Amino acid sequence: MSPDTPSTRPLLDKLGVKPGAKIAIVDVDDDSFLRQLRGRTSDIVRGKPRTPCDMVFVGATSARDLVRLGDMKTWIEPNGAIWVVRPKGGRAPISDTDVISAGLAAGLVDNKIASFSDTHGAMRFVFRLRDRAR
Repeated sequence: MSPDTPSTRPLLDKLGVKPGAKIAIVDVDDDSFLRQLRGRTSDIVRGKPRTPCDMVFVGATSARDLVRLGDMKTWIEPNGAIWVVRPKGGRAPISDTDVISAGLAAGLVDNKIASFSDTHGAMRFVFRLRDRAR
């Protein structure tokens, strides 16, 4: 497949959402995505979860939104992930570099990028291996 060919893998597979995963959603208002999620797991909360979860999906449209990563890292399991969903394109209000810098400032590293939709991309952040609880 060439780099310009869209992936035929389902979105949730690209994002690594496993059946029964515990998911937190913050500022992601994509009805199609939410329907797909509900088809894979019933353990979905909006906002801060009461106990650590497998994944957080957070929408970001400004640098101010990215500051939340520091708090959100306490929301995930040691092997969990935070997906930052942001508008695509060079004219977007925040760049990949902005997102990566915010992740590093929060003590997280990016390890995957995915096309979330025609208009949005997603970048996954995780704890460094050395920072994960043993």
